Amino acid sequence: MDFSSSASPVAVAAEPAAATDRYTFSPRLRWQPEVEEYFASAYGRDHFARISQALAHPSCYSCIRVNTLKSSTDVVMQKLLSLVNQSELCGGMGGLEIGEQNGEEQAHEGSYLVHKCPYSGLENVLFIRGSGPHVLHCDGQPGQSIKEIIVSRKCAESVLRGAQVYVPGVLACSSHVEKGDKVAVSVAVEQPVKDSGWAVGITRGIVLQGLRSDAHYEERKGLYIGQGIAAMSRAGIFRVLHGVAVEMTERVYKLPSFNDVLEGEIFLQICQVLWLLVSLQGERILDMCAAPGGKTTAIAILMRDKGEIVALDRSHNKVMGILKLADEMGLSCIKAYKLDALKSVRKMNEARNLGVADNCSEAIVTMEENSVPCHTTTVARVTNAGEDSLTTTVLQTDTNLNSGITQFIFIDDPKPDAGRYVSNADLRKNLRRMRNGTGRSNISGGRVEDSKGFFPSSFDRVLLDAPCSALGLRPRLFAGEETLESLRKNATYQRRMFDQAVKLVRPGGVIVYSTCTINPGENEGLVRYALDTYKFLSLGSQHPKVGGPGIIGSCKLPNKAYTEEWLTEHEAQLVQRFDPSSSLDTMGFFIAKFNVGEKED
Repeated sequence: MDFSSSASPVAVAAEPAAATDRYTFSPRLRWQPEVEEYFASAYGRDHFARISQALAHPSCYSCIRVNTLKSSTDVVMQKLLSLVNQSELCGGMGGLEIGEQNGEEQAHEGSYLVHKCPYSGLENVLFIRGSGPHVLHCDGQPGQSIKEIIVSRKCAESVLRGAQVYVPGVLACSSHVEKGDKVAVSVAVEQPVKDSGWAVGITRGIVLQGLRSDAHYEERKGLYIGQGIAAMSRAGIFRVLHGVAVEMTERVYKLPSFNDVLEGEIFLQICQVLWLLVSLQGERILDMCAAPGGKTTAIAILMRDKGEIVALDRSHNKVMGILKLADEMGLSCIKAYKLDALKSVRKMNEARNLGVADNCSEAIVTMEENSVPCHTTTVARVTNAGEDSLTTTVLQTDTNLNSGITQFIFIDDPKPDAGRYVSNADLRKNLRRMRNGTGRSNISGGRVEDSKGFFPSSFDRVLLDAPCSALGLRPRLFAGEETLESLRKNATYQRRMFDQAVKLVRPGGVIVYSTCTINPGENEGLVRYALDTYKFLSLGSQHPKVGGPGIIGSCKLPNKAYTEEWLTEHEAQLVQRFDPSSSLDTMGFFIAKFNVGEKED
């Protein structure tokens, strides 16, 4: 299989004529009819067709953020050049060119173009441009027909971004595939079924014969993503649970992979909304939906690791990932907690009801078994995970082991009755934890702390990179799972989170709201809700202004009894919408910046 550059968004193969249409990559993104009609109304039918086509292909650009506390952009650029020359970056595909270009140049065939971000305030950002789409010429082993492997949609989307084919992603394989064989890789995309749903319709492990009777033979026409070398036999692929199944040698898109590359020095960032949070060192910032930690660590670097950044996620493992990344990058100003962002606000009257068992971070226990009942003395420093600056010294006295109950009295609390009762089982658990050390899932001697929330107006700035429909991510080979109802539920969920953000930011502060979706209801619709609901909020200007304006007007949703309101012309100029079909070749995402005035009582 040979590759050559192609200027069109769809790769078209040359000879032989029989393979021209089949061994190409020309995906068509499928939507629910009502969703497609909604987006066509918002963007215009032709514009939305261009967006759909762009979404089905990956962006040729990779955005890299440099940890300037450990390195510099110039040093990282040279290291990337060295890695490519040593064939350690994505299989050593081609060479690398270093430049100060503004991103308008075309990457040469088989090379990457690396340049610094030209915008003020983003000097720590590098752009690496790959190449594609490329034309496919499929050929099999001498004297043999072409052997093929079908992969899942999720696997194919990762391969298009530079990954290899891993075992869990393989759905079907030609018979007699052995380790070292050339295989053409295609993708099975969901197809409509009789009950108005969608399904792949392939049982994992089926045999491909190279005949029209093969699974998805016609549907896979134009859905070939490259060719590679089988890393194991057919039997091995469907016997083991993990590992590389196919090492890709030729691809429709040649994009670098940054897995385990320059750890601690760089981080792959989809979009940069962080310049809008440029803050004074020493401020307190909240990242409400922080996982996997890229935004959190970027803010910390912009603040030179001074101040306080609180990062939240409701998943224990994701919080551990944030802590691990912060530790890897040498950042100490980040505090990560397990907390659902919908429960971020703590009521003021809860200040004196902090539980020792919930927030105890340090304890010294002395057991005096002179008699029964046993007398235990415990001194502890308690940190309120909701208000980290608040600490309380606690003295435990008069433990009765027969009753199994221990009373804690707050020394600095004038009302001893405000303390909580904690069982001796909890005390012994804390004692064992101190004696045995941290568990293997803990980072830097700590453990994931739960938070009870934070007091109103306790943050200078809040970043809400909200969970969304993710309809701006690229490449996306299927979108039929989204309905108007699911899009509306996303918007409702985001409004509830935004309500929490408004309560947590102080007057004079800033809220930055962003998504990675093209859905106006989750973007302009949220801004309209915010401005109409909170009169003390106003849209702030954004610098640098890279994206386009927002969508103005309104839209009556198909088959619905209500109208979705968007922005005025003036408001649309203050937000940034990044169009995946534009010449910037970005993901589809949206940014709005709110200035917070004096809040109403």
